[in-house]
Amino acid sequence: MAMEKAKLIVSSNAVVVFSKSYCPYCVEVKNLLSELGVAFKAIELDTESDGSEVQAALAEWTKQRTVPNVFIGGKHIGGCDATKNLHNQGRLVPLLTEAGALKSSA
Repeated sequence: MAMEKAKLIVSSNAVVVFSKSYCPYCVEVKNLLSELGVAFKAIELDTESDGSEVQAALAEWTKQRTVPNVFIGGKHIGGCDATKNLHNQGRLVPLLTEAGALKSSA
């Protein structure tokens, strides 16, 4: 069930951040996406009744146990460092635009 739920959330949202409300790295990623004007879905695993099951399913699916666990356009991006690195390399905004999560500035 948890794997199906995770895959359904990822497939029905352009950008998903599996997060924990108290995690500073999660807050950092959500703030970055907000500053960029991204419409994203945040799933706070610490407040979801099946959060630990979803996190275990994500670990099995992505081989990443930690949060934040970021997906853009259905593709697993990684965590905070991976997301920030993409942004610093100028590759995050094009990914977000391609996923339909950002309005093109052109």
